[in-house]
Amino acid sequence: MRHTILVFAGVLAILIGLLWVAQGLDLLNWPPQSFMVADRQWALRGALLAGVGAILIAALRRR
Repeated sequence: MRHTILVFAGVLAILIGLLWVAQGLDLLNWPPQSFMVADRQWALRGALLAGVGAILIAALRRR
């Protein structure tokens, strides 16, 4: 059960991170009034979050 929750958390981190990257790079203007749109700091934060999610899933696969 714990493994499944951690995999879900890793996938969720990747998806949210990619959303932040798309918003930060102004590739996705949703929601239109979001403070994250066209802000490169959010692109960096999203890349870091997606990387953490990928590392979490990779670490779980090694077990």
